[in-house]
Amino acid sequence: MESKGKYYLTTAIAYTSGKPHIGNNYEIVLADSIARFRRKEGYEVFFQTGTDEHGQKIELKAQEAGVDPQTFVDNVAGVIRGMCDMLNISYDKFIRTTDDYHEKQVQKIFRRLYDQGDIYKGAYEGMYCTPCESFWTESQLVEGKCPDCGREVKPAREEAYFFRMSKYADRLIRHINEHPEFIQPVSRRNEMMNNFLLPGLQDLCVSRTSFKWGVPVDFDDKHVVYVWLDALTNYITGVGYDAEGNSAEQYKKLWPADLHLIGKDIIRFHTIYWPIFLMALGEPLPRQIFGHPWLMMNGGKMSKSKGNVIYVDDLADFFGVDAVRYYMIHEMPFENDGNATWELIAERTNSDLANTLGNLVNRTISMSNKYFGGVVSCRETELTKQEEAVDRDLRLTAIGTLTKAAAKMEELRVADALTEIFGLFKRCNKYIDETEPWILAKNPDRADRLSMVLYNLVESIIIGASLLEPFMPETAAKIAAQMNTSLRDFDSLGTFGLLPDGHKVTEKPEILFARLDMKEVEKKEEEILAAMTGAAEDLADEDEIGSEAMDIEAKPEITYDDFARLQFQVGEIISCEAVPKSKKLLCSQVKIGSQVKQIVSGIKAYYSPEEMVGKKVMVLVNLKPAKLAGVLSEGMLLCAEDAQGNLALLKPEKEMPSGAEIA
Repeated sequence: MESKGKYYLTTAIAYTSGKPHIGNNYEIVLADSIARFRRKEGYEVFFQTGTDEHGQKIELKAQEAGVDPQTFVDNVAGVIRGMCDMLNISYDKFIRTTDDYHEKQVQKIFRRLYDQGDIYKGAYEGMYCTPCESFWTESQLVEGKCPDCGREVKPAREEAYFFRMSKYADRLIRHINEHPEFIQPVSRRNEMMNNFLLPGLQDLCVSRTSFKWGVPVDFDDKHVVYVWLDALTNYITGVGYDAEGNSAEQYKKLWPADLHLIGKDIIRFHTIYWPIFLMALGEPLPRQIFGHPWLMMNGGKMSKSKGNVIYVDDLADFFGVDAVRYYMIHEMPFENDGNATWELIAERTNSDLANTLGNLVNRTISMSNKYFGGVVSCRETELTKQEEAVDRDLRLTAIGTLTKAAAKMEELRVADALTEIFGLFKRCNKYIDETEPWILAKNPDRADRLSMVLYNLVESIIIGASLLEPFMPETAAKIAAQMNTSLRDFDSLGTFGLLPDGHKVTEKPEILFARLDMKEVEKKEEEILAAMTGAAEDLADEDEIGSEAMDIEAKPEITYDDFARLQFQVGEIISCEAVPKSKKLLCSQVKIGSQVKQIVSGIKAYYSPEEMVGKKVMVLVNLKPAKLAGVLSEGMLLCAEDAQGNLALLKPEKEMPSGAEIA
C-alpha cells in the first residue's frame, strides 16, 4: 500500500495522582481506534500517550502515602501503562514528564521565553484551587468556588513568573477564524472564543514557589515550572524538539501534530495556552484539537466517594477487552456525554456482540461445515431476479462500508463509523433470512445456489472483520482465524470475491461472545462495589466530598390539595446557553410535550450548556413566569442539593417521553 504520509496523534497525558477509571480510559481507546484506522488507510502513524507527573497534588499524595514523589509516580505510571497494554493500545511512545530529556527541554523552553520577554517575574495573589492547580481572581469564582471543578479555593500569595498571554491573543483569534477545523466540535470552539478569547486574556502564572515537586527553573531555584507549561510541551519534546534549534529529524517529520485528542474539561489549556506557547516558540500550531465528551455513570460524573466508579480492568476480566472497547467507542455521542453501567455494557454485549456478530459467524461456519464439509465455493448457477437483487445488495453493502466508515472517521465520528461496520453484519443476518440456506439444503438441485450464498456470507464477514480490526483487534483476528484466512488491507476492500474458490473454513467454530445472564452481571457488580467500598487504600484521583445521607430543616406540612396545584412533567432540553453577564445562570429551551418553555436555572457551576442538551429532566411547569438577570423564565428544573451546595438535576429513572406527568 502506498503511504499517504505521516499522521501524528496524541492523547492528553494521564495525571499520576491515582488509578484511572473508565471515564479516563475512554480517551485512550478512542485514540487507539483512530490510530489503527489511519494505519490501515496507509498513513505512517505516530501515536503518543503518557503520564503527567509533577505538581502540588502529586507532592501531597506522596506525603499521604509516606513515600517520595518519584516513587509515588513510578508506581502510578506503571498502573496506567499496564492498563493501556491490557486494553491493546497501539501507542508508539509512552512519555513521562519525569523523563530526563523532557525536563531539560522544559527548562530550555522556560529560559528562552524569559529571554525573549514573553515571561516576566511578578507576584500572584488570589484564590488557589489545589486539584486544578490554578489561581483565580474573586471575580472569576462561581459562588465562591473554582469555576472549573466547583471545589473549595483558598487565598494564596506567592512570587511567580507570568506569561504575556495578551501579546498573542489577536493572532490566535485570527488563526481560529481562518481555520474552522482547528477546534472541534464547533460548540467547543464557540465556548473558547466567547468565554475566554474575546473578553480578553489575563497573563498566565507559569511558575510556583509553594512546593518543590516540579521542573526547577534553572536560573531561579526558588521556582518550579507551572504544571501546564510543563505538561503541554510533551507533545513536542516527546518527538525530539529542542528549544535551542537542534531538533531531531523525527520532530521535523512529525510536527505539527495532526490531532490532539483531549477531554472537554481541559480544552481551554489546549486551545488557548498551548497554541500561544507554540506561537512564542515560533512553531506551527497543531492541525486539529478535538475535545471529546465525558463517559458518565448513570448520568453523573464518576467519583469513588459516591461509589459510582467503574474500572476497565474489572470490566475486562468479566466481559473481555474487546467488549469493553466496543462499548466505550460505540456508546459515546459526538458532542454529548455518554453513559456507562454494568447493565448497559451487558445488554450491548448480548444484543450486538453475541447476537448480531457472534451468532452470524457461528451460523455461517456451522452451515459451511454441515452442507459442504467446510469448503466454500462460488458456483455459477441460474438465479431468479429476486436472488440476483439480494446478492447484489449484500455485495454493494460489503464493498461500500469502507467508504461510509472512512467518511465518519474523517469527521472523528468514531461511534458512527463503528455503526456502519455493524450495519454490514446486520445486512449479513438479513441475507440469511432472505436466502434461507436450510431450505436450499433440502433440495439437491439448489446445491450450487446454497454454495454461492455461503460464499457471499464468508466473503462479507471477512470484509467486515477487516474493517472491525481498528476497534476490536482481538475479535477481528479471531474471526479471521475461524475463517482460516488473514485480515485484509483497506485498499482491497472495494473488491468483492477475493476469497479463493474452494477455500476451507475451520471445522468447529468457537463462540466469540457468550450471552450473559443479567443476574450474574448484577452479582459481579455488587462484588466489585463491595470490595471497592471496603478497600482501605484509595488509588483513585477523587477529591469530591460525599455523604450517605443528610438532614435538612423541615418545612410546614401541606395537604394533598396543596401538592395537587403543582404540575410536574418530564422535559427534554433541546438547547442551552449561558446567560450573558451572569456567572450562575443557564438558559434552556425545554420541550414539554408539544410545547417549548424557556427556563433559567442557577446551575452554571455544575453543568456546561453542552452537557445540558439532550437531558430528560423533571420540570415544575406551572410556576409563574419571572425574569432572572433580564431573561424570562417559564418554569423550574428540579435539582437535588447536598450539604456542600452541589447541585444535580433530577431525571427519570427510566426512559420516559417528553411531557410525561410526574405524580
